[in-house]
Amino acid sequence: MISKIKIWQFITSVSVLIAAVRFNYIISLMSLWLDILKSLVNTGVNIFSIFDYSLIDSLFSSLLIFIIPIVFIINSRLKKIFSSQLKLSNAVLTLLMLAFIFAPLITLQNPEFQKDIRVTKLLQPFSVVKYVELKKNIQTDFNELQILKSKVDEIIPKSYKNEIVYFDSSLITNSFKYYQTERISEIELSKLKFINGKPVVRNKMFLLGSDEYGRDVFTRIIFGSRISLLVGFGAVIVSLLLGIILAFIAAENGGVLNLVISRITDLFLTFPAIFLVMLILALFGSNVFSIIVVLGFTGWMSLFKIAKSEIISIKSKEYYLSAKLIGLKNSKLLIREILPVIIVPVMVNLIFQFSNVVLAESALSFLGLGLGNNYPSWGAMIESGQRYIEQSWWLIFMPGFVLVVTLLSINELGRKISKSFNPTFE
Repeated sequence: MISKIKIWQFITSVSVLIAAVRFNYIISLMSLWLDILKSLVNTGVNIFSIFDYSLIDSLFSSLLIFIIPIVFIINSRLKKIFSSQLKLSNAVLTLLMLAFIFAPLITLQNPEFQKDIRVTKLLQPFSVVKYVELKKNIQTDFNELQILKSKVDEIIPKSYKNEIVYFDSSLITNSFKYYQTERISEIELSKLKFINGKPVVRNKMFLLGSDEYGRDVFTRIIFGSRISLLVGFGAVIVSLLLGIILAFIAAENGGVLNLVISRITDLFLTFPAIFLVMLILALFGSNVFSIIVVLGFTGWMSLFKIAKSEIISIKSKEYYLSAKLIGLKNSKLLIREILPVIIVPVMVNLIFQFSNVVLAESALSFLGLGLGNNYPSWGAMIESGQRYIEQSWWLIFMPGFVLVVTLLSINELGRKISKSFNPTFE
């Protein structure tokens, strides 16, 4: 059944489903942005102080959730590009890509949100916790900018929210008495939100459980996909540029230059890359840019060898010699005459390289050298979960399962592409 679905149909269906489920939230976001634009145009208020990454991220996600299905439906060329049949491997990778784009809409919670750890700490998957919302202090003397800030705080998920209280059970008398394990607290009824004369008590489900800080594991896995894909794509681009350019220089010039570059490549291949990565990151620190550069810099060698051998064979072809005779520059020779010929082996290599980078980033985060200290990362989640493995198996299993399935899907995609162009490939 799944094999009858096209990839573009799958992407469109998932996008429409997310848009339908989060429709009210998307409308709230659009209303917020209209208010921001009105304030900017009508009053000239300096609104840039209210902008942050979460606000812009939510805007782009809410726009793309409508744009992507429309583009796929009306653009026949794009349909053709994504007309491959849906298989398990590319379905996983497609969902991973959609999680990257629509993370703020898939889960309406900040990945770092933590509150009332007595209640929310180390909850099992599908656990449900009750919570109550408090009234906000309403001031009438707010200026335009303060009103906008208040709306942003209301809509965009934050890492902490004073107006929410989680509890195990409650009792309503003259006050709202709530229980958090051994702790008993109470709130004046006047401070609670009421609907139809009753305090608003809602349920919060932790789909994949919670961690030691009460953070939602599902939310962190969704946002963790962004780190894996961002680092993966970034490092692959760095490897592509280094490998192709150095291969072209070595193959085109030959002689001493070829010998020097080839020996440097052999040296990098013999030296364990993980030690070099750890050394550089320990010296210069871990951030997104440094992780991408380091992993890309340590992954170009196999691409260099593949590309160099292909370029050497191309150099003797008549079309290449003709292109050189008419005076094409090296950059045009590389782009027009070489890249179209070697694109398949290069693409296959990059796919496997992408898998290695995703694994390497997770390993570095596991060791405390990756991005896990600043951003949600699958590797960092596994590392923190091992301290609670006896009582909270899901802290390791959930991110570990997603990581393994992602790696298997990437490698399977690489094998399929290789086999489609080379039937003898195993």
